[in-house]
Amino acid sequence: MKYLLDTHTILWYAQGNDELSKYALSLMESEDCFYSIVSLWEIAIKQKLGKLDATVTVLELDEMCKKAGFIQLITQPIHIERTKTLEFIHRDPFDRLLIALAQSENLAIITRDTIIPQYDVKTVW
Repeated sequence: MKYLLDTHTILWYAQGNDELSKYALSLMESEDCFYSIVSLWEIAIKQKLGKLDATVTVLELDEMCKKAGFIQLITQPIHIERTKTLEFIHRDPFDRLLIALAQSENLAIITRDTIIPQYDVKTVW
């Protein structure tokens, strides 16, 4: 199985946060894990709005992901088109695009989010 990292998963990994489950951490350190520019964009927006600590930059997070061996999954128009097929269970546009990416690329999402699993997408935590 291959995995897509949810935004909070990237942040918690970078911060060494204890909220990251041991299972999620073990997958991140041993399996093929992908991250999306969508997550970095979400982080930038939330930092600008004051909803996230701005001590780490998006560029630093991108570098950390690369050093950790995570693979950047390039968002394609087909992924964006797929968001139109999703029900409106979750209105968060970032999560909706991550779900579409995971569905399109047959990836499980590493997430603690309780809404994402309501979609037809594999999740682990």
